[in-house]
Amino acid sequence: MSDRTFYVTTPIYYVNARPHIGHAYTTIVADVLARRHRLLGEKTYFLTGTDEHGQKIERSAAAAGVAPQTFADQVSRSFEDLWRRMGITHNDFIRTTSSRHKEAVQHLFATLYERGFIELRTYTGQYCVSDEAFVEVGPGESCPECGRITETLSEENFFFKLSAFQRPLIDLIESGQLAITPETRRNEVLSFLKGGLKDLSISRSSFSWGIPVPEPAASAAAQKHVIYVWMDALANYITALGYGSSDDSLFRTFWPANVQLVGKEIIRFHCIYWPAFLLALNPRLQHKSSEEPPVLPAEEHSAWAREWLPKAVTAHGWLLFEESKMSKSRGNIVRTETILDAFGPLCPQPEMESAALGAQHGHDLFASDVLRYFLLREIPFGQDGSFSFDALITRYNADLANGYGNLVSRTLAMIAQYFEGSIPSPSLERNGGQDPARTERRAMAEAIRDDFQAIQERVHPLFGRYAFHEYLLEVMRLISRIDNFLSASAPWKLAKSSDEEDRKDLATSLFVSAQGIRLATAFLHPVLPFATARAWAQLGLGSIEDAAAQGELKLLHWADLKPGTQLGVLGAIFPRANKGLAQKMTDMESPIAPASIVSTPVEPAPAPVAANTAEQAAAQPTAPSSISIDDFAKIEMRVAQIAVAERIPKADKLLRLVVDLGNERRQILSGIAEWYTPEELIGRRIIVITNLAPRKMRGLESYGMLLAASQDGGKPYLATVPDEAPIGSRLK
Repeated sequence: MSDRTFYVTTPIYYVNARPHIGHAYTTIVADVLARRHRLLGEKTYFLTGTDEHGQKIERSAAAAGVAPQTFADQVSRSFEDLWRRMGITHNDFIRTTSSRHKEAVQHLFATLYERGFIELRTYTGQYCVSDEAFVEVGPGESCPECGRITETLSEENFFFKLSAFQRPLIDLIESGQLAITPETRRNEVLSFLKGGLKDLSISRSSFSWGIPVPEPAASAAAQKHVIYVWMDALANYITALGYGSSDDSLFRTFWPANVQLVGKEIIRFHCIYWPAFLLALNPRLQHKSSEEPPVLPAEEHSAWAREWLPKAVTAHGWLLFEESKMSKSRGNIVRTETILDAFGPLCPQPEMESAALGAQHGHDLFASDVLRYFLLREIPFGQDGSFSFDALITRYNADLANGYGNLVSRTLAMIAQYFEGSIPSPSLERNGGQDPARTERRAMAEAIRDDFQAIQERVHPLFGRYAFHEYLLEVMRLISRIDNFLSASAPWKLAKSSDEEDRKDLATSLFVSAQGIRLATAFLHPVLPFATARAWAQLGLGSIEDAAAQGELKLLHWADLKPGTQLGVLGAIFPRANKGLAQKMTDMESPIAPASIVSTPVEPAPAPVAANTAEQAAAQPTAPSSISIDDFAKIEMRVAQIAVAERIPKADKLLRLVVDLGNERRQILSGIAEWYTPEELIGRRIIVITNLAPRKMRGLESYGMLLAASQDGGKPYLATVPDEAPIGSRLK
């Protein structure tokens, strides 16, 4: 374990509404960073939680007819339950209604009051209840941030002397000591600062749902005050670590935070108010409230900032749905639960189940991986990004089902088939003799080996820049490279040869592909923790969590995967999703959807099966004696090449096939195991009906039907085409 520490925080989520995928996005990014730094061997702490005070919560609770605490409990629990379903690995979940937080916030307020940075005044201004903030607009005008009509508020308030920190904050940000990313947000904060800072009202007396202002300040006021919700909320980052308590060991270990993740709309609170509160804790600034704060040299502010200010505040953009930010008021919320419920049934069975994990939790973690990948691959971090169910399914099929998942399945199935499930020993010889194809595939294998370390050196820095989409793009390029190498090597053809050199190349092609899968799996682990755990185990490498904890994923070496390693239990990683799943998720989100849609588990999405042969077709209802040409035109038949063929345990008649259709690969189950061995099928060009509704059998999904002929239940003869028939071409 390294001596280095890493502390990452999400904003704490306001409990005015249940979580949606915008909340999940921030939490996923934090979880990915935490997982990444743990595998680097750093002592890591990951904090999230809920913000539960303020006038908006008080009013929402009253409208719901419940006490504010009951209202907060219900919504906060929905966040905790969702993070549990998604496998989020936070170390702590802070709630601002907890006693530990309340006491620490009161300690912070009392300290700043004692040092003269908080004083009692009377203020009249326009207040935005939605944003819990005073804004610079006229009476009856709308809030410049959210557009809602403001309220004129006149009350006695405690004010924090924010104006005293204008110059120190500008210096710290311009020097880079307080790092704000992306650049647009940094410029936004600097612009606000240079426009001048006014002192900040940090208490409210017009409502009571909040943390009471402590003594001795409380006795100085004519009314009872609660602490401003933003001072209350921002303090969570240190109160969760024990600041102001008898045990501040976590605070001394992990503060200041390495990165605080926020949405771009709250960047001002985190980069002006929050660091100003922390700078004011510097004992060198202590003074009487009737005096102006002493001016310290920039280097002294800098020295205090190194110990007390977060090292970086990073803002992500908005997640847009129907081209506008998701919000309760717009009615365009997409719930994360919808995606978990819809994608979960795709989770391959039965190998996904275990007594320790449980099938339902396995389904949730599988679906969580899908969402994690989409959000980080699709949206450049820091920019606004669009979300749609169609885009989610398209990205899933292209990168996970047809890309990573297919590469793992086809490679390991061939190792199981040709080498009895044992990683073969390679023979990386450049000389291919007089055979140019052999020379080319050996050169490709050697190039992959030689680039093994360079690929890691190119990919790893992208994580440090939060360039998640570029990072995943590089990983997909690696997967595509291995896939192309495998296709060019054509191990299914080499397996048919009795030539000793071909046998060497067969072993080499599968060994190199397995090495590439191992590298891609290590890269993907922080993003796809559940799927990569399964792929790692199938490679015969045991627990990827143990490997990460022991630092084995920091830098992989070519020789680490030993020939002779026995594969684990094989199974699909990412089955293909049917496009109909998009409509199902839309229906689940529809406010007028039937109760049965939103309250019961979704039936398994894409659930095809049997590559239905003539025998299976005979079991279907009898077709009409004649059809029209229009009916026939509805049947889509394409040329496909069998890339993978394997038997299904405890299913005597079924084979699992993966067929190459040129622009995609599909899994098809076929009841032809009595007449064909897997070995004789690989490489055949056959005809497949591709537009059948998907079906499910033995827990596996099938997306199509092989065209075959048989008589009286006898052997089905597969309809084949010459090798020169282009893969993917349609029969007309």
